Amino acid sequence: MIIQQVINFFEELAPTYYAEEYDNVGLLVGDKNTEITSILVTHDTLEEVVDEAIEKNCNLIVSFHPIIFSGLKKITGKTYVEKTIIKAIQNNIAIFAIHTALDNNWNGVNAIICNKLGLINKSILIPKKATIKKLVTFVPKDDANKLRESLFSAGAGTIGNYDHCSFNLEGTGTFRAGKNTNPTLGKIGKTHQETETQIGITYPAHLEGNIIQALKSNHPYEEVAYEIMTLENHNQKIGSGMIAELPKPMPELDFLKLVKDKMNTGCIKHSKFLNKSITKIAVLGGSGSFAIDAAKHSGADIYLTADLKYHDFYKAENEFIIADIGHYESEQFTKNELVEFLSKKITNFAPAFEKGNIKISEVNTNPIKYL
Repeated sequence: MIIQQVINFFEELAPTYYAEEYDNVGLLVGDKNTEITSILVTHDTLEEVVDEAIEKNCNLIVSFHPIIFSGLKKITGKTYVEKTIIKAIQNNIAIFAIHTALDNNWNGVNAIICNKLGLINKSILIPKKATIKKLVTFVPKDDANKLRESLFSAGAGTIGNYDHCSFNLEGTGTFRAGKNTNPTLGKIGKTHQETETQIGITYPAHLEGNIIQALKSNHPYEEVAYEIMTLENHNQKIGSGMIAELPKPMPELDFLKLVKDKMNTGCIKHSKFLNKSITKIAVLGGSGSFAIDAAKHSGADIYLTADLKYHDFYKAENEFIIADIGHYESEQFTKNELVEFLSKKITNFAPAFEKGNIKISEVNTNPIKYL
């Protein structure tokens, strides 16, 4: 099995298309066509982690955080980043990072936090826009079903909880034909009367290449006329943070004690208690100060995140509690989920690649210590 096949698995789990623009995800070091010996999954890629990969005969490191985040002009070994990259290259070890592609995924970092705390009724805190597209084309009636099925097979028609949905421009519903037209057929200069069906179909933006390829491969015309639109709908399955609920309300202090225990955090910083029960919780793993207003407007009783500054806690405005549970602490269980995902995927795909060849890093990469 080669590295590209593992990358394909992660594109199914958390497409890198939905990573934040500032981020640096994907294959950062190495050749995608390299045959894999073993895989080491880590939270951060540090020099110690590369040493661990060497010891365990792993030539692919799957990391949550990217070791290369901002641009590098020199690689001379002066910083921890440069030292790590040099050692990885010298030992033919590839590095792949998933970061905000998983942050923004329905089953990603924030879902893991919710599951750890036993929360229910999850929804996205800040749904992403411009992630759903619509393709409209015309096809002879006799070819319509074949074309629809090929588009469905390429991933179209599946948005949220809806599968195999197609519409005409008037939005009348699934598998309904559009208006009859008198088009020009594919060969230039040749026209005749032909009854067509109009197909309008939605699809996740990251699948656009697959959708267009399926359209052109299965449409009977030599030149296919089609229109693509980006929908302004918010994607209820992709975005930043989550909102969820406790099965039963809890006192504020009891809930934070639960968080401290379940998230294995050495310290929780929080705004003042309001003597209210906690039912609705907003969470955002990693740095989440940008989402304080969204958490407040969601009606959450408390917002769990990390990397908050002094003045961020004032933004609670005595309306809810803001709690900093630690950056590493909020994301630490991600590597366990990635190992579980890879183990299932690879066992089904390549049984000869033993489950033991997917290893979880034992290096604690948290740079913050507590007294």
